[in-house]
Amino acid sequence: MIITFPNGDQREFPDGSTGMQIAESISPGLARNALGVIVNGKPFDLSRAISGDATVRIVTFTDTEGKEIFWHSTAHLMAEALEALYPGVKFGIGPPIENGFYYDVDLPEGVKLSVDDLPAIEEKMRELVKKDSKYERREVEWADAVQYFTEKGDEYKLELLEGLKDSEITFYTQGGFTDLCRGTHVPSTGMLKYPKLLSVAGAYWRGDVSRRMLTRIYGIAFPKKDMLEEFVKQREEAEKRDHRKLGRELELFYITPAIGMGLPVWLPNGTVVRRQLEAFLREELLRRGYQEVITPHIGNLDLYRTSGHYPYYADSQYDPIKVEDEEYMLKPMNCPHHHQIYSSKPRSYRDLPLRLAEFGSVYRYEQSGELSGLSRVRGFTQDDAHIYCTHDQLKAELVNAIELTQLVFTTFGMDVTTRLSFHDPANPEKYAGEPEMWAQAEREIREVADMMELNYFIGEGEAAFYGPKFDFIVRDAIGRKWQLGTVQVDYVMPERFQLEYTGADNTKHRPVVIHRAPFGSMERFISILIEHYAGNFPFWLAPVQVSVLPIGDDQQEHAQAILSRLESMGFRASIDNRSEKINRKIAESEQKKIPFALIIGRKEVENGTVAVREHGVGDKGAMAIDDVVNMFTQLNEPGKG
Repeated sequence: MIITFPNGDQREFPDGSTGMQIAESISPGLARNALGVIVNGKPFDLSRAISGDATVRIVTFTDTEGKEIFWHSTAHLMAEALEALYPGVKFGIGPPIENGFYYDVDLPEGVKLSVDDLPAIEEKMRELVKKDSKYERREVEWADAVQYFTEKGDEYKLELLEGLKDSEITFYTQGGFTDLCRGTHVPSTGMLKYPKLLSVAGAYWRGDVSRRMLTRIYGIAFPKKDMLEEFVKQREEAEKRDHRKLGRELELFYITPAIGMGLPVWLPNGTVVRRQLEAFLREELLRRGYQEVITPHIGNLDLYRTSGHYPYYADSQYDPIKVEDEEYMLKPMNCPHHHQIYSSKPRSYRDLPLRLAEFGSVYRYEQSGELSGLSRVRGFTQDDAHIYCTHDQLKAELVNAIELTQLVFTTFGMDVTTRLSFHDPANPEKYAGEPEMWAQAEREIREVADMMELNYFIGEGEAAFYGPKFDFIVRDAIGRKWQLGTVQVDYVMPERFQLEYTGADNTKHRPVVIHRAPFGSMERFISILIEHYAGNFPFWLAPVQVSVLPIGDDQQEHAQAILSRLESMGFRASIDNRSEKINRKIAESEQKKIPFALIIGRKEVENGTVAVREHGVGDKGAMAIDDVVNMFTQLNEPGKG
C-alpha cells in the first residue's frame, strides 16, 4: 500500500502495517512519543492495521489530536481506579475536553466524593500506570455488548447502546477494566505517568435535569513531570486571578438568586469598566462607518423561525411567551432584528455597505451547574454588528472587520491565533444552505486569510449553521487560550429574509451578510480581562484611576483642590480624608488596585508637588501636579498604561 505523509512524501508499506510500524520506520524518537495516528482524517490506535492506500499523520502530545487521545486514555485509567476503589460504580461518558477530561459516574449507594478523596484515586491511578497494561480494542456484536453491560448492571451503557444499533460497536480493555468506547487510545497505561485530578461536580445524566444527578470528576494528565508542574503552577496563578473572587473584592459585579442565577448586575466599578470598553469600541465603529441601533429584548417567535434559530438552537432558548394571539421569545440573537432594520426601506447598491452595530442583550438557557460568574451566564450583551454588502465588497469588508477584531486584542496585549471554522461535509443536516454556497464562502474566507497572512488553522465542523467564520483564539497573560471574537460570512439569512438591493443594472440582488463581534459577550470578555490583568486594570480602564491621600488635616484643603482639578479633567479620582495613618491609606489604595496614589503632606503643600506611588511598583518620587496631569493624560488612551 502507498502511504502519503503530511509533507506530500509517499512510501510503500506492506498492506496491514500499523501506525506504530510506520512511526518506527520514520524514527525511534517519533515511535517513543507517538500516541495515535490519523488515517484519512480519522484517528486510529497505533496497533490497528491500515488497509489500502492512505494519508497518514502520526500524532504526539504536541498535537491537539494527541492530547485528546492521551486525556481520553487517562479517563479510562481513572475509571479503572474507581472500579477498584468503589466496586459497583457505574459509568456514563468520559470524553476528553479542551484541558483534560471528565468522567460522569454513578457511585454506589452511600458513597459521596469530594476533592479530599481525589488524592487516593490519583494514587491508585499511579499504581495502575506501573502495570503498563495495553489498551486493547475489539469489535463486538451489538447483542453481545448488551449482554455484557446487562450482566454488569450498568444501565447507562445500555442506554448508550440503544442509540448504536446500526453502528460499529467497539470495546476497549486495559488491565481489568472494559468500556464501551470508539477510541482512540494510547498503546499502554505506562505512558500516563503524571495524572492530576482537579475537581468534583454534579452533572445530570445526558444533561437532562429530569434525570439522575451523577458525579463528574475532572482531571488532566501529562507525559512529563515538568509539564504537570507547569500546569499546577499556572492553575494556582489562575485561582489567584479568578474573576469571581476579584469581582467581589473590587466590587465589579453581583449575582444573587433574588434576581436570578446567571443574571449579573453591574456594580458602579464594573459599570465603569464596561462603559470604557464600549466607548473604546464605539470610537472605532464611528471611524469605520458603522451606524448604531437599538432593538428590543424580545421578538415574535416567527422571526426566529424564519432565521432558523428556532428550532436549530431550541435547547438553548427559553420557552415562548404567549401575548394575546402571538408568541414571543426572549431574544437569543440580534441578527434577525437587524435584518428587519435592513428591510425597513428599499436599498440600492449605493447604500452598501450598510454597517449596523448594537450592544444588544440576548438570553440563552444554561443549566445551573454550568453557570460560572460572568463567563457562563443566562443574560449577556454582545457587541454585535451586521454588515450588508455586495459580493464585490465582501473581501474588503472582511478585512476591515478582522482588522478591528485584531485591534481589540492587541490593545489588551493578547496574542491571537485564527481558526477558520468550516462545516462538516459528513453531517450536512446540521447546516442550512446549498453545498455550492458553503464551498464559495469557505473559499473566500481562506483567500482573505491568506491575503492577510493570518496565523490560522482549519476547524472542520465548527461553522455556524448559516455559514463559515473566522474565530479568534487569544492567549492571556498566563498562557491560557480563549475563543473570543468572531467574523462570519452568511449567504443563508439574505435568502431566508428575502433581503434585496437594487443593483447598478436596475435589477434585484441579494446582499451578503457579515456577522461580526470583536468582544463577543461583554460579560465573558470582561471575566477574561479581569483574570488577564489579575484585577490590575490599566490606567485608562481602571474604575478609580487615582486616589488622593492627605497625610493630615492640614493638607485636606490642598488635597481637595487637587481632587477637583483631576475630576474637572475627566479623571476618575477619589480622596481618603479619614483620620487614619498614611500607611493604612496607602495599603487600602493598593488593595483596591488603584493605579496611582498621590500623597500630600506638609512638604508637598509647600513645594506645590505630590508624592506619587504607582500600584504594584512603589514610590515614584515627588512630581509637580502639572507633570502628573500630563502623565495621566498620556496613560488615559486605550492600550496605554
